Amino acid sequence: MRVEVESQGEVFNLESEIPLSINQILSKLEIPPSTVLVVYDGTILPHTSIVESDVRLELITVSSGG
Repeated sequence: MRVEVESQGEVFNLESEIPLSINQILSKLEIPPSTVLVVYDGTILPHTSIVESDVRLELITVSSGG
């Protein structure tokens, strides 16, 4: 399966023979899960969601402040 991840104007590609969770995808791309929301087709996905086929995901950076 092919996973495309768009983040801040860049597109990252990841290939996998097996299904991966969003957490695993972020880990492979060295992106801390707590820093992003993952969006597919306008819907925010839980990081526990499993990706089983070709997909294009968008990352939205989460900012916190005080």
